Amino acid sequence: MDKKVRMVDIANRLGISIVSVSKGLAGKDGVSEEMRTKILATAEEMGYVMPLAKTEGKSSSGNIGILVADRFIADNAFYPGLYRQVMIRCSENGYSAIMEIVSPEAEAHCVIPAMVQGNKVDGIIFMGELHRNYLKTVIQSELPYILLDFYDEELEADSVTSDNVAGGFRVTNALLQAGHRKIAYVGSIFSTSSIMDRYLGYSKALLRAGIGLRPEWRLEDRDIEGKFIQVKLPDEMPDAFVCNCDEVAYNLVEQLKRKGYKIPQDVAVTGYDDHRFAQLCDPQLTTYHVNMEDMGRLAATQLIRKIKGKRFTGGNTVVGGKLIKRKSI
Repeated sequence: MDKKVRMVDIANRLGISIVSVSKGLAGKDGVSEEMRTKILATAEEMGYVMPLAKTEGKSSSGNIGILVADRFIADNAFYPGLYRQVMIRCSENGYSAIMEIVSPEAEAHCVIPAMVQGNKVDGIIFMGELHRNYLKTVIQSELPYILLDFYDEELEADSVTSDNVAGGFRVTNALLQAGHRKIAYVGSIFSTSSIMDRYLGYSKALLRAGIGLRPEWRLEDRDIEGKFIQVKLPDEMPDAFVCNCDEVAYNLVEQLKRKGYKIPQDVAVTGYDDHRFAQLCDPQLTTYHVNMEDMGRLAATQLIRKIKGKRFTGGNTVVGGKLIKRKSI
């Protein structure tokens, strides 16, 4: 059976981008008439079959695409739960949610997802932070889209996030109220906007309490690819740790216990998300509850409004949460 010809095959044959091929086939601006002629001729020569066109003002597929980086599915308990909420909200509105996992190679080389190449979706939710160049490439498809659990000021895109600054502030303030003053932050702040904003909340709480920030107490929890690593404990130990998520907090508690520390008698630890690791942990984690249900609902409904052609500019929609006090502080 002959292999189906894709836009990427035409792009490789001509030495141009997939976006250029897409525009040339669709008759859109952005490519010269000479190049458009080459694209159409090459497509015909290679046996490329154009997907069914979309009907003006109506959804042609009934599908919403969810793009998520492999690192957030392979090593993260939060995003499968968030995807479930999006899937439920899409279904309630008559849409199916299709997830495509973006490999490190596809992200690095800005490969257009198969669901976009094949016109299989009517809009896209980018779930979890993806490299900006990748985002810029995919959104050139001109499909409606929204960012979920991160934002990007340069793109000026609509997004839905947790109230990360407030959450970071509240868990840190809970430690301060419990009498802790030597408080470290665990999270690679340049990995995602969410981790950065939680760090800003942590910093705000300390500075308001008259406590200076100590660079050696900002601890990395991920490698350059965004995968979890074991936290390297500082030479001078703090008496509390604010972790950027429950899974990191759980792993840190286990690491500290192996070294003979008692939680919370010797060291206090907080998480963020209030996901399953918060209650699996011994002792159970004080954490910040993220309202995944509202995040999924807002992301799906806002995107569907865009798909239906309704004008919508929401900026960054912030979903509030709440502090959950347990036994780890």
